[in-house]
Parts: sequence; structure tokens; C-alpha cells
Amino acid sequence: MLVNEITENKEIAQQYKELLRTSYQSLNKNDKKLIRLAFDTSVNGHRNQRRKSGEAYVFHPIRVAKIVANQIGLDATSIAAALLHDLIEDTEYKIDQIEGLFGKTIAKIVVGLTKISSLKRDKYDSIQAENFRKMLLTLNDDIRVIIIKIADRLHNMRTLKGLSKQKQEKIASETLFIYAPLAHRIGLYNIKSELEDLGLKYTDKKRYNFIKNKIEKSQDKQDLYIEKFSSMIRHTLNKEKFKYSIKGRSKSIYSIHTKMQNQSISFDDVFDKFAVRIVYSANRKEEKFIAWKIYSIITDHFIANPTRHRDWITAPKSTGYEALHITVSGPDNQWVEVQIRSERMHEIAEKGYAAHHKYKIKSQKDIGIEDWLDRLQEVLKDNSVNALDFVDDFKLSLYSEEIFVFTPKGDLKSIPKGSTALDFAFNIHTDIGIKTRGVRVNQKLVPLSKVLKSGDQVEIITSEATKPNISWLDFVITTRARTKIKSSLNDEKKRIARDGEEILKRKLKQLKIKLDDKLLIRMQKFYKINSSLDLFHQVGIGTIDSGRIRDFSSDYNNRFLSFFKEKLKSTKSVLSSNKIDTSVDKIVFGKDQQILQYKISSCCNPIPGDQVFGFITINEGVKVHKKECANALSLQSKFAYRIISAKWVNSLNDIFTANLKVTGIDNIGVINDVTRLISANMGVNIIKINFEADDGVFTGSIGVNVRNKTILNKLVKNLQKMKGIEKVKRE
Repeated sequence: MLVNEITENKEIAQQYKELLRTSYQSLNKNDKKLIRLAFDTSVNGHRNQRRKSGEAYVFHPIRVAKIVANQIGLDATSIAAALLHDLIEDTEYKIDQIEGLFGKTIAKIVVGLTKISSLKRDKYDSIQAENFRKMLLTLNDDIRVIIIKIADRLHNMRTLKGLSKQKQEKIASETLFIYAPLAHRIGLYNIKSELEDLGLKYTDKKRYNFIKNKIEKSQDKQDLYIEKFSSMIRHTLNKEKFKYSIKGRSKSIYSIHTKMQNQSISFDDVFDKFAVRIVYSANRKEEKFIAWKIYSIITDHFIANPTRHRDWITAPKSTGYEALHITVSGPDNQWVEVQIRSERMHEIAEKGYAAHHKYKIKSQKDIGIEDWLDRLQEVLKDNSVNALDFVDDFKLSLYSEEIFVFTPKGDLKSIPKGSTALDFAFNIHTDIGIKTRGVRVNQKLVPLSKVLKSGDQVEIITSEATKPNISWLDFVITTRARTKIKSSLNDEKKRIARDGEEILKRKLKQLKIKLDDKLLIRMQKFYKINSSLDLFHQVGIGTIDSGRIRDFSSDYNNRFLSFFKEKLKSTKSVLSSNKIDTSVDKIVFGKDQQILQYKISSCCNPIPGDQVFGFITINEGVKVHKKECANALSLQSKFAYRIISAKWVNSLNDIFTANLKVTGIDNIGVINDVTRLISANMGVNIIKINFEADDGVFTGSIGVNVRNKTILNKLVKNLQKMKGIEKVKRE
């Protein structure tokens, strides 16, 4: 045996010992026996496999198992399943062997964790989206499948270094788009933060390193401040004889990045870069009393911000999270967020699902994670909704804050913040949502679109004659409501389309035209409709009436005219593409720096100097987006196979449009000052300008032509220096 193999085997044995030693759950003799068998099976199955880094592959399942055991705190069954999670796909082991060795429960979890290798590839759909949906469907068997999958993704994110840049960005985007929000929703806050930070590291390394370095440089100063803050309340806490600890915690790199981006502010302007956490000892009955006592002590010393108060002890989050959060004006008038938790609450915040069930009182009704999972099951069983729509709608619910409202009987219901009365109806039951005719909030009739507030009492009025209409989608925000409304509308659309097909056949027969597949394609082109379902539906509702069908008949019978029109369209297309050709020297694509036709995406309007990527659309060729575009994560996560790397090349003679939003204090002559400053910047012309003032504050929208990003950045800096200008943001 080679020296390297001996060292490697020692390390594998060491990892196994650590796995047992750091396990959150107490392991009995049988648990250890089960884990040992899973460990030996995994080592044997992966014995000849290596990762791209050159490391023995078995280290991956071992480290995933360590995350499951320690950071998440699941049981021996989960640890064993984590050790075995890649065996069926990557080795010669079969599922019946796993079941024979470990039983049905572990076999089911391992099957759920096995990747889906043979998926139908639809050009309008996303493999990642369908994978995600199928992954969630495994919840029918065991939630541990999803949790182990999150642990698997965390370890993969920790070891992304050896992959190509394109794969790194694809995996990181998918992580930020789906896995981090899912970890958040299950209550795995520490893992969610690490996934987000690693996601930012591989999607925007420059921004990640900038914030990381800033945090590290300010660490000593932060520690001194936390000590100063703590010393001002310790005496009073000690006087009350509380057992407690006070610790400071930096906000994650990603959360600081998000605040900088959303609020268009610098790192120095983020006022809550860290939080102070007070964790106290208490028995279950006294937890709430002591939390409010500590709250009282803190607010005796510091002034609280009344808009930043959160009581998640009286009404816990649906993830099981409990704590009091307050923001106070601390020493040197600096805002500080203070989190007050008992040791039990802290354990739930750290471990999520595992600790939630450890402390759960059997007699207590659980409106937490299990209720959310039950609702998720109902949505997942509906296969009529497109996978991409499902993922987009589902993601909306993952990060949402919560409010609490009452039924007429006084039952407390948790729903996402921003929910409307109609969302609440679907929250109670799908059948109630679909039959909703009206709503009373606090005994008054209100529109279905009424946004609810915490403390509202809500009564739903139903009718058997009521059916969902498409306008409902404009004001519901929850996944459950959106999915069920879409499903109901789809069923109704199919019913109308069946009638429409019969009508169309009858009318075409009168015109002596036979309806077949070729004719359907021709009709879809003529009416500019994407599918036969839409065509039949439009006939069914009368949008395509007898007159429009006769128009098609005339076109169809005049073959020469149709041919001429196609040629004309083709000529226009060539002329259009020639216009695009004049700009092909601006951006190059792929490793080989190919010159391709492309269009600038209107959603983010990139200009030279911006980091960009190409997205291959179905009908419009390559569209170029900024890497920080609001749609970038979604595109890279759901359509990674259609992403192409891109970069700007020299374009000194070109002019590009940029839009700026300016806000500030409304002074006499401010518009003249702004336009004069813009004109003074070389190569900048104003193409549109609009200013509105309200109550002493103005908001302006300015469109300018610039040669590149450097000139634009200079212009933004000069505007920000102007007296009365509060903020300048590129739209």
C-alpha cells in the first residue's frame, strides 16, 4: 500500500470518529452499529472513485453525514442515509441490496436522494425546475430527504473550487435561487447564510471579497463596541440573577450585499452590520416572562426603535423560530439589533427541524413546519401547472415574513406578509378559496384583493356558483393560491377548448377545408398563437369568430399570396438582422470569443464595462444581460444549458443609453443645476428628463447617452456630490 493511501485511510477513520463524537443526537449501541454498517458500505462502494480534486470520493458522503449529524442534528437513520446517498447512482449497489442491509425507511430516503438521470428535455421547460419539483415530491415519504439534500448541496458548495467557472456560476445560481430559500423555510438559518455567502462568492467574487475584507478589518472595532454595549446592561442582568450569555454576531456577507444593492448604499451606510444575541437559561413555563424582563432591562438603558420590534415568542414563525428582536440606539448613537432567546429557542434557531421536534409538546397543536409541509404536499400533487411557474410561485413563499390573523371562531392562522383576503381563503382550504364570493374583515365587507394585517379577523363568504377568474392572479401572492387558481383556470380553458375545436371543425368544413396537424400549424402562424390549445380556446370564447376564420381561408386558398408574404417576412428578417450586424464587434461570446448576433436586454440595459452574459432565447436569438440583473439568478438556475459567457470588446465610437433615478430635497433651480452638471461631463447627452416634486422632496428620471461605464460612474459620483441630492441610482 502506498504512503498516500495509508494517510488517506487514516483520515477516513478519523472522519468516522468525528462523525460519532460531534453528533447532536445521543447515539445508543444500535445507532452506532447502524452508522458503522453504512460507513463500511459507503467506503466499499466508492473505493475506486475520486472527485475532480483528486480526493477519494468517500470523503463527500462522510462530510455530508457530518453536516447532517452536527449542524442539522438529525438522527442515526438520517446519518446512515447521508453516508449512502450516492451509492445507487454512482456504484454497483442496487436498491434491493440497500433495503436488505438497512430496511425500508433508509432505502426510501436513499431512493429519494438519488438523482434523476432520465428526464424528458422540453425546450420550453427547465430540467432544474422539474428536478426541484420531483425532489420536493419525495416529501411524501420523508422530509429528511430534503434536509439531507440541502446538506449535500452545502458540501458541494464548499468544494466548488475545482470546477470550471461556468459550472461554478450555474451551481451557485441554483443554490441562491432554490436551496438557500428552502433552508431558510425549514429553519436552517446558519446553513442558509453559508449557502448564500458561498453563492455570492461564485456569482460575484469581487463584491464578496470586498465585503469580506471590510468585515474582517472592522472586527476588532466591532468586538470593542459589543463589549461596551454588554457592560452597560450586565450589572442589571446579574442583579436579577439570570444565567445568560451575550455574544455579537456579524451579519452575513450576502445579507449586507443585499442591503447595499436594494438600498443603493455603500458598505459604510449599512447601519446594522452586526447583532447582539442574549441567550438565557429558563424552564419552559418562565421563558416568556424572563424574555420580557430582559427586554425591559435593555429598554431601560437604551431607546428602542418602535418600528423594528418583532415578537416571535407570542406568535412563533411557522418554521418554529422563537425570539424577541428589538433595535435600540446603543453607545455613540449607533443602531444595534438585539435578539433575546432562551437556550431552547436558540437550539431551535441553530438546528431547525431536529430541535423543533426534540422540544415539541405532544399535546400542543403544531402550526409550524408540519402544517407548511402538509400544504406543500397538496400543491405538489397538482401536475397541471408548468414546472417553471411552480418554482417561481413556490419561491415567493420561501422567504416571506409572516402575519397572524383570526378566523370568526378565534383560531389563529399564520400567513405570509402581504397576503390578501383571497390568499387567506385558499390557506383555509382549496375548496373554500375556489368558491370565494366575498370577504368580511373585522365585520366589514372588503374586496378580495384587500391586503391583511396582523390581528385582522377574517370571514370568507362562499358560493357554489363562483369560479376563479384570471384577475385573481393579479392580487394573490401565496404559492398555494396561485397554483390552485392556475389549475382551475387551466381546467376551464381545456373545457372551452374542447368546444372550440368542434366549432372550428364545423366552420372549416363549411369552407371545404379539412382540419389536420399541418393546417393547425398554419393557423397558429396566421393568428400568431403558440399552441393548438390556445387556438381552440380563442375559437371557444369567440375571439376568433367566423369573420376571422374566413380571413384565414382566403389566405390559405391563395397559395401564391401566402408564399409572397413568407418571402416578405424573410426579407424583413434579413434587414432586421443586418441592423444587428452593425453592432457585432461590441460583445464576444464563449471561450473562443465568437462574434454572434445579439440584442441588449431591456430589463437591465448593460453598457460597456458591465460584466455580462448571453442568454439563448427561443425566438429572439442571444440576449445580453448584466451579471447583476434582477433576472440573472433565475435564468442561470433554471436555464443553465442556455447560458453563454460574454464580454465587451473595444467600442470607443459607440454610444449607449443609461437611465438614472435621482432623489433629493426640492430646491429652486435644482433641475438647471443637474442638467448643467450632466452637460459638463464629456460625451454625455440628455435624451429624456422628468422631475416630480412632492412635499419638499423631488424624484427625477434621467436618460443619458454615454460612451462607457467609466463615464457613467463619474457622472453618478458628480451628481451625488451636489447639494440637496440624496441618492442617485442606475435603473
